[in-house]
Amino acid sequence: MRWRAIVLLIGITMWAMPTQADRLTIGGIYEVCIGVTDPIPQLRYWELFGYRIGVSGHFSASQAKALYGVDSALRSIRLYHQEADHGLVRLMVWERPVNEGLGLAKMLAPGSRWTSTLTKDVLDLFNHAEAAERAGYPIKIVPPQYSEIYDFGKAEPFVGKLMGVRELIVLQPLTRNMFFQRFGYDLPHYGRVNEAAKFRASQITHVGLVFQSDNPDDATFYRDVLGLKPQSLERHVTYHTLDESSRRLYGMQPGDQYFGSTFDNPRSGSRPEEAISGRLLLRRIPTAVKEENLMHRSKPGCLGLSLYTYRVAPLESYHERVKASRASGVTPIMVNEFGERSFSFVAPDGHFWTLIETESTAR
Repeated sequence: MRWRAIVLLIGITMWAMPTQADRLTIGGIYEVCIGVTDPIPQLRYWELFGYRIGVSGHFSASQAKALYGVDSALRSIRLYHQEADHGLVRLMVWERPVNEGLGLAKMLAPGSRWTSTLTKDVLDLFNHAEAAERAGYPIKIVPPQYSEIYDFGKAEPFVGKLMGVRELIVLQPLTRNMFFQRFGYDLPHYGRVNEAAKFRASQITHVGLVFQSDNPDDATFYRDVLGLKPQSLERHVTYHTLDESSRRLYGMQPGDQYFGSTFDNPRSGSRPEEAISGRLLLRRIPTAVKEENLMHRSKPGCLGLSLYTYRVAPLESYHERVKASRASGVTPIMVNEFGERSFSFVAPDGHFWTLIETESTAR
């Protein structure tokens, strides 16, 4: 009987031991990468939101081809925001850019990307955006729209406490920003505002990606292979199910629809107050909806928003998982322009990703 007990104990112990998947670590969106030919205007722009110059690095054309698939010399500059370990900005200065990028393309076109940032004064940003429009700048604006979120419940106007956000969209040739201001609530780990910045803004708190497909498994790749935590998965959204403010933000017309999925840092909790910034919003548009496909304008080498990155550990384990998945174009592990071990691939939804090695992804 004793040997049976020992076997049973060994079996229980082995079952309780952490698996390789349990040891995988991934944080929130680490960097938003912006293709440019001249970094100075973008350095000045992001400084207004509290970013500062960090590290820089160079790649030859052959090195950039190997990791990013772009036959062009590259100089990159990483911008930091206070002490944030995610939501950073990388300016990728291409000697020979592939194309002009997304520019002012609509929000819900396949290939579209955008960034979201918390601010304490969305009206001030709106004033500046309108002034830029009047001055003839290439810009597209959706004025601040108010939405109640997180199902906090409706309050009686002028009596109760309103709890929601007012969101502003500002599209420019190289940036696609959604700025939001909170009213009546706070999330302590979802964006930290730099009070010294001109526009009193946080690091980038979440990002969006749009693709076109009829396969829901394209979205579950981010859960099953990368290990992100789904907050919602394949929620069917139509023009008629959205409130008027959301329709305006996304420029939706009658007949428009998408399937929305939201993925978080695995350390995020289930309650709003436990959320950690770095969220990924996916919008899957069915092929029955006729939209111009902009994926070729949304990858490294393009100007403007063209790449997001994650930091992961151990890198070798992620490399094996991605190679065994439906991802394509998986590169070998190599050193990036900052001297960090990295690899790139194209996810099943068609978007290009780069994963960077890190020892930890602490909040």
